[in-house]
Amino acid sequence: MKPKVIGIGEFLWDVLPSGPRMGGAPANFACHASALGADAAVISRVGADASGEQLVKQLAERNVSTEGITQDPQHPTGTVLVKIGENGQPVFEIVPDVAWDHITVTPALEQLVGDADAICFGTLGQRSTSSRVSVRSLLASAPARALKVFDANLRQNYFDRGTIEASLELADVCKLSDEELPVIADLLGLQGEVRAQLEQLVSRFHLKLVVYTRGAKGSVLTDGTEWIERSAVPIRVRDTIGAGDSFTSAVTMGLILGWPLEQIAESASQIAAFVCSNDGAVPELPAALRERFLSERMELGTRV
Repeated sequence: MKPKVIGIGEFLWDVLPSGPRMGGAPANFACHASALGADAAVISRVGADASGEQLVKQLAERNVSTEGITQDPQHPTGTVLVKIGENGQPVFEIVPDVAWDHITVTPALEQLVGDADAICFGTLGQRSTSSRVSVRSLLASAPARALKVFDANLRQNYFDRGTIEASLELADVCKLSDEELPVIADLLGLQGEVRAQLEQLVSRFHLKLVVYTRGAKGSVLTDGTEWIERSAVPIRVRDTIGAGDSFTSAVTMGLILGWPLEQIAESASQIAAFVCSNDGAVPELPAALRERFLSERMELGTRV
């Protein structure tokens, strides 16, 4: 009775000062969803090279399905050069025209999303025309019950108003950061202070939830009626890579389980704090952070 959760878009190597690590928001999201009890998968594309083979192998070792990963004989596996700046914040240099820019819809991928309970996608995975068309086509193939989670994930200049608007129109949930909100507000003409802007996103795009992360200042979850504001868990930051993806994953799993927003916000904050206090995007989550998700999923399965 595991929920089927899919991350779709970029899949790549994060090349950090300490060496290469598996990365890409959809893969990070899926790895955390798997740890929290989901039957998780990634839809993306890698090169027909040793780098791609190793990337797929690492994903499988995280108990994430690789059936949605295809090979591209003409483009290399994606890479991102990462530097760690102040307060553990990463600075990215994303290599263009790589395999994940050429995701192609196949009957197997349509079948994969046809069984989904939730799909997470962003703007970066839509930076090329080919993948943009494929991502939107696959989202359209998802069942009506599937929760469509748009993680804005604004990177470099790989976004525009059209992509953001189209993604919000497709989404049930939008996750964005305090760095991304001013950019999106300017592009979409959102007015007023932060609360008013988030409420405008909910009403304008008929969203079930907006998730607003503020780093060390905590987070806000709002459905336009409830406003749940949560302080950040105090920790010593090692790096923040993957913290937002872990937060998105925990929110998604909480929504699938039908939790109240207060409970979702608490659990997501704790998980993101743990990720920030460790190296890398997908450190192994301790049992204490996973138990609530796993036990409630098992109880749900028993009832069904």
